[in-house]
Amino acid sequence: MADTLKVTLVKSPIGAVPKHRRTVEALGLRKLNKTVELPDNDATRGMIKQVEYLVKVEKA
Repeated sequence: MADTLKVTLVKSPIGAVPKHRRTVEALGLRKLNKTVELPDNDATRGMIKQVEYLVKVEKA
């Protein structure tokens, strides 16, 4: 399953830009250290790139 990414929220989005907070929520991350598996496509990669300082990404 190399076409999925494991994304983990490692930093709180409380002090982040409001748009970045919404992006984190749209990724399905609601609490710290929560991990979700997302498809590896351009839309997901763009969202992750925007909030890369808040998340950790690994290949699933």
